[in-house]
Amino acid sequence: MKLRVSCNLRFQVVEASVLILMLRPYRGIQQWINREVFISKPAIPMIESTDSFGNSCQRLLAPIGNLLIQASAEVMVMNSVDVAPGACFVEIQNLPNEVLTYLLPSRYCESDRFGNLAREITFDALPGYDQVKKINDWVRNSIHYLPGSSEFPLSAVEVHQLGHGVCRDLAQLAITLCRSISIPARLVVGYLHNLQPMDLHAWFEAYVADQWYTFDPTQIDFRGGRVVIAFGRDAADVAIFHQFGSGCQLNNMDVRVNLLDN
Repeated sequence: MKLRVSCNLRFQVVEASVLILMLRPYRGIQQWINREVFISKPAIPMIESTDSFGNSCQRLLAPIGNLLIQASAEVMVMNSVDVAPGACFVEIQNLPNEVLTYLLPSRYCESDRFGNLAREITFDALPGYDQVKKINDWVRNSIHYLPGSSEFPLSAVEVHQLGHGVCRDLAQLAITLCRSISIPARLVVGYLHNLQPMDLHAWFEAYVADQWYTFDPTQIDFRGGRVVIAFGRDAADVAIFHQFGSGCQLNNMDVRVNLLDN
Protein backbone atom coordinates (compact mmCIF):
# COMPACT_ATOMS: atom_id res chain seq x y z
CA MET A 1 0.00 0.00 0.00
CA LYS A 2 1.08 3.58 -0.63
CA LEU A 3 0.84 5.97 2.31
CA ARG A 4 1.40 9.68 2.69
CA VAL A 5 2.73 10.33 6.19
CA SER A 6 3.54 13.64 7.83
CA CYS A 7 4.60 15.07 11.16
CA ASN A 8 4.62 18.82 11.82
CA LEU A 9 6.30 20.16 14.96
CA ARG A 10 5.84 23.71 16.26
CA PHE A 11 8.38 25.00 18.76
CA GLN A 12 8.58 28.19 20.77
CA VAL A 13 12.25 29.08 21.21
CA VAL A 14 13.15 31.63 23.90
CA GLU A 15 16.88 30.91 23.84
CA ALA A 16 18.87 29.56 20.91
CA SER A 17 18.89 25.77 21.38
CA VAL A 18 20.32 22.75 19.62
CA LEU A 19 17.82 20.14 18.41
CA ILE A 20 18.52 16.67 17.07
CA LEU A 21 15.52 15.44 15.09
CA MET A 22 14.65 11.94 13.93
CA LEU A 23 11.73 12.26 11.52
CA ARG A 24 12.75 10.83 8.16
CA PRO A 25 11.62 7.30 7.23
CA TYR A 26 14.19 4.56 7.69
CA ARG A 27 16.05 3.36 4.60
CA GLY A 28 17.23 -0.15 3.90
CA ILE A 29 14.20 -2.25 4.90
CA GLN A 30 11.00 -3.32 3.15
CA GLN A 31 9.62 0.17 2.63
CA TRP A 32 10.16 2.25 -0.48
CA ILE A 33 10.23 6.05 -0.30
CA ASN A 34 8.80 7.63 -3.43
CA ARG A 35 8.87 11.26 -2.33
CA GLU A 36 10.08 13.10 0.74
CA VAL A 37 9.89 16.70 1.98
CA PHE A 38 11.69 18.14 5.00
CA ILE A 39 11.27 21.86 5.67
CA SER A 40 12.06 24.25 8.51
CA LYS A 41 10.45 27.68 8.83
CA PRO A 42 12.46 29.82 9.12
CA ALA A 43 14.94 28.04 6.87
CA ILE A 44 18.04 27.17 8.89
CA PRO A 45 21.13 25.01 8.21
CA MET A 46 21.00 21.36 9.29
CA ILE A 47 23.64 18.69 9.65
CA GLU A 48 22.50 15.30 8.34
CA SER A 49 23.87 12.14 9.93
CA THR A 50 23.13 8.47 10.54
CA ASP A 51 23.34 7.05 14.04
CA SER A 52 24.73 3.66 15.07
CA PHE A 53 21.33 2.00 14.45
CA GLY A 54 21.03 3.33 10.90
CA ASN A 55 18.47 6.02 11.80
CA SER A 56 18.50 9.35 9.92
CA CYS A 57 19.15 12.38 12.16
CA GLN A 58 19.06 16.12 11.57
CA ARG A 59 20.96 18.49 13.90
CA LEU A 60 20.22 22.21 13.95
CA LEU A 61 20.55 25.34 16.04
CA ALA A 62 17.01 26.68 16.60
CA PRO A 63 16.91 30.50 16.62
CA ILE A 64 14.79 32.53 19.04
CA GLY A 65 11.15 32.77 17.93
CA ASN A 66 8.68 30.33 16.38
CA LEU A 67 10.08 27.28 14.62
CA LEU A 68 8.07 24.95 12.37
CA ILE A 69 9.45 21.60 11.23
CA GLN A 70 7.51 19.87 8.46
CA ALA A 71 8.39 16.28 7.55
CA SER A 72 6.36 14.31 5.02
CA ALA A 73 6.86 11.35 2.71
CA GLU A 74 5.07 9.03 0.30
CA VAL A 75 6.05 5.48 1.16
CA MET A 76 5.22 2.05 -0.20
CA VAL A 77 4.82 -0.48 2.61
CA MET A 78 3.43 -3.97 3.10
CA ASN A 79 -0.28 -4.21 3.94
CA SER A 80 0.44 -7.13 6.28
CA VAL A 81 3.28 -8.31 8.49
CA ASP A 82 5.00 -11.67 8.47
CA VAL A 83 3.85 -14.20 11.04
CA ALA A 84 5.65 -17.47 11.73
CA PRO A 85 4.12 -19.70 14.41
CA GLY A 86 6.67 -22.29 15.44
CA ALA A 87 9.66 -20.28 14.14
CA CYS A 88 12.68 -21.34 16.15
CA PHE A 89 14.70 -19.70 18.87
CA VAL A 90 18.23 -18.70 17.77
CA GLU A 91 20.92 -19.72 20.22
CA ILE A 92 23.09 -16.83 21.38
CA GLN A 93 26.29 -18.28 19.91
CA ASN A 94 24.60 -18.23 16.47
CA LEU A 95 23.26 -14.67 16.54
CA PRO A 96 24.72 -12.04 14.17
CA ASN A 97 27.02 -9.61 15.98
CA GLU A 98 24.77 -6.64 15.26
CA VAL A 99 21.84 -8.34 17.02
CA LEU A 100 23.65 -8.96 20.32
CA THR A 101 23.04 -5.44 21.64
CA TYR A 102 19.29 -6.18 21.68
CA LEU A 103 19.81 -8.94 24.24
CA LEU A 104 21.13 -6.67 26.97
CA PRO A 105 19.35 -4.59 29.63
CA SER A 106 19.00 -0.94 28.64
CA ARG A 107 17.81 2.27 30.27
CA TYR A 108 14.07 1.55 30.06
CA CYS A 109 14.23 -2.24 29.64
CA GLU A 110 15.57 -3.85 32.82
CA SER A 111 15.56 -7.36 31.42
CA ASP A 112 17.73 -8.69 34.26
CA ARG A 113 14.71 -8.26 36.58
CA PHE A 114 11.96 -10.10 34.65
CA GLY A 115 13.22 -13.63 34.08
CA ASN A 116 10.79 -15.34 36.44
CA LEU A 117 7.75 -13.56 35.03
CA ALA A 118 8.79 -14.24 31.43
CA ARG A 119 9.24 -17.94 32.16
CA GLU A 120 5.80 -18.07 33.81
CA ILE A 121 4.19 -16.45 30.78
CA THR A 122 5.90 -18.71 28.24
CA PHE A 123 6.18 -22.00 30.14
CA ASP A 124 4.03 -23.96 27.63
CA ALA A 125 5.24 -22.26 24.41
CA LEU A 126 7.76 -23.53 21.91
CA PRO A 127 11.04 -21.59 22.13
CA GLY A 128 11.13 -18.72 19.67
CA TYR A 129 8.21 -17.04 17.92
CA ASP A 130 5.56 -18.70 20.06
CA GLN A 131 7.19 -17.36 23.23
CA VAL A 132 7.16 -13.84 21.83
CA LYS A 133 3.50 -14.21 20.83
CA LYS A 134 2.67 -15.30 24.40
CA ILE A 135 4.51 -12.27 25.78
CA ASN A 136 2.81 -9.91 23.34
CA ASP A 137 -0.64 -11.26 24.24
CA TRP A 138 0.12 -11.14 27.97
CA VAL A 139 1.15 -7.48 27.82
CA ARG A 140 -1.93 -6.57 25.77
CA ASN A 141 -4.24 -8.33 28.23
CA SER A 142 -2.47 -7.29 31.45
CA ILE A 143 -1.39 -3.68 30.81
CA HIS A 144 -4.04 -1.11 29.89
CA TYR A 145 -3.19 0.80 26.71
CA LEU A 146 -3.95 4.41 27.62
CA PRO A 147 -2.85 6.96 24.97
CA GLY A 148 -1.63 10.21 26.48
CA SER A 149 -1.14 8.74 29.94
CA SER A 150 2.63 9.30 30.17
CA GLU A 151 4.49 12.32 28.88
CA PHE A 152 7.92 10.87 29.63
CA PRO A 153 9.22 7.34 28.99
CA LEU A 154 8.63 4.86 31.79
CA SER A 155 10.82 1.86 32.53
CA ALA A 156 9.48 -1.67 32.26
CA VAL A 157 9.48 -1.92 36.06
CA GLU A 158 7.36 1.23 36.34
CA VAL A 159 4.91 0.13 33.64
CA HIS A 160 4.49 -3.26 35.27
CA GLN A 161 3.75 -1.58 38.61
CA LEU A 162 1.35 1.01 37.17
CA GLY A 163 -0.59 -1.42 34.98
CA HIS A 164 -1.09 1.09 32.16
CA GLY A 165 0.89 3.11 29.64
CA VAL A 166 1.20 4.47 26.13
CA CYS A 167 2.26 2.36 23.15
CA ARG A 168 5.95 2.94 23.86
CA ASP A 169 5.55 1.70 27.43
CA LEU A 170 3.77 -1.53 26.47
CA ALA A 171 6.33 -2.24 23.76
CA GLN A 172 9.20 -1.73 26.17
CA LEU A 173 7.71 -4.11 28.72
CA ALA A 174 7.34 -6.76 26.00
CA ILE A 175 10.92 -6.13 24.86
CA THR A 176 12.14 -6.56 28.43
CA LEU A 177 10.34 -9.87 28.84
CA CYS A 178 11.74 -11.17 25.54
CA ARG A 179 15.32 -10.23 26.40
CA SER A 180 14.98 -11.84 29.83
CA ILE A 181 14.63 -15.24 28.11
CA SER A 182 17.44 -14.49 25.61
CA ILE A 183 15.31 -13.42 22.64
CA PRO A 184 16.67 -10.22 21.04
CA ALA A 185 14.05 -7.47 20.82
CA ARG A 186 14.11 -3.84 19.71
CA LEU A 187 11.81 -0.81 19.83
CA VAL A 188 10.39 0.66 16.62
CA VAL A 189 8.89 4.13 16.22
CA GLY A 190 6.94 5.23 13.17
CA TYR A 191 3.49 5.64 11.65
CA LEU A 192 0.57 3.19 11.63
CA HIS A 193 -2.31 3.55 9.18
CA ASN A 194 -5.72 3.86 10.89
CA LEU A 195 -4.22 4.24 14.37
CA GLN A 196 -6.77 5.71 16.78
CA PRO A 197 -6.16 8.30 18.09
CA MET A 198 -3.68 9.28 15.38
CA ASP A 199 -0.16 9.94 16.64
CA LEU A 200 3.32 8.63 16.11
CA HIS A 201 3.32 5.00 17.20
CA ALA A 202 5.71 2.54 18.83
CA TRP A 203 5.82 -1.25 18.58
CA PHE A 204 8.56 -3.87 18.79
CA GLU A 205 10.37 -6.51 16.79
CA ALA A 206 11.83 -9.81 18.01
CA TYR A 207 14.59 -11.82 16.36
CA VAL A 208 13.75 -15.49 15.81
CA ALA A 209 14.52 -17.93 12.98
CA ASP A 210 17.21 -15.55 11.69
CA GLN A 211 14.95 -12.57 11.01
CA TRP A 212 13.04 -9.78 12.72
CA TYR A 213 9.28 -10.18 13.25
CA THR A 214 6.81 -7.41 14.09
CA PHE A 215 4.68 -7.48 17.25
CA ASP A 216 2.37 -4.83 18.72
CA PRO A 217 0.74 -5.26 22.15
CA THR A 218 -1.61 -2.31 21.54
CA GLN A 219 -3.32 -3.90 18.51
CA ILE A 220 -5.45 -7.04 18.38
CA ASP A 221 -4.10 -8.13 14.99
CA PHE A 222 -0.64 -7.86 13.46
CA ARG A 223 -1.65 -5.55 10.65
CA GLY A 224 0.59 -3.79 8.18
CA GLY A 225 0.47 -0.20 7.00
CA ARG A 226 3.53 0.66 9.12
CA VAL A 227 6.16 3.23 8.17
CA VAL A 228 9.32 2.87 10.23
CA ILE A 229 11.20 5.99 11.29
CA ALA A 230 13.72 4.49 13.70
CA PHE A 231 14.91 1.40 15.57
CA GLY A 232 16.66 1.28 18.93
CA ARG A 233 17.19 -0.50 22.21
CA ASP A 234 14.48 1.59 23.89
CA ALA A 235 12.95 5.09 23.91
CA ALA A 236 16.30 6.74 24.62
CA ASP A 237 17.46 5.74 21.13
CA VAL A 238 14.36 6.61 19.10
CA ALA A 239 13.07 9.97 20.40
CA ILE A 240 11.81 12.03 17.45
CA PHE A 241 13.65 15.00 18.90
CA HIS A 242 16.22 15.73 21.57
CA GLN A 243 16.59 19.27 22.81
CA PHE A 244 19.61 20.56 24.68
CA GLY A 245 18.91 23.29 27.22
CA SER A 246 15.58 24.62 28.44
CA GLY A 247 15.05 27.37 25.89
CA CYS A 248 12.88 25.38 23.46
CA GLN A 249 9.31 24.16 24.01
CA LEU A 250 7.19 21.97 21.75
CA ASN A 251 3.77 23.63 21.45
CA ASN A 252 2.07 21.37 18.92
CA MET A 253 2.57 18.12 17.03
CA ASP A 254 0.33 17.19 14.10
CA VAL A 255 0.60 13.63 12.72
CA ARG A 256 -1.24 12.35 9.66
CA VAL A 257 -1.34 9.07 7.73
CA ASN A 258 -3.35 8.91 4.49
CA LEU A 259 -3.88 5.98 2.15
CA LEU A 260 -3.06 6.96 -1.43
CA ASP A 261 -4.01 3.70 -3.13
CA ASN A 262 -4.28 -0.01 -2.54
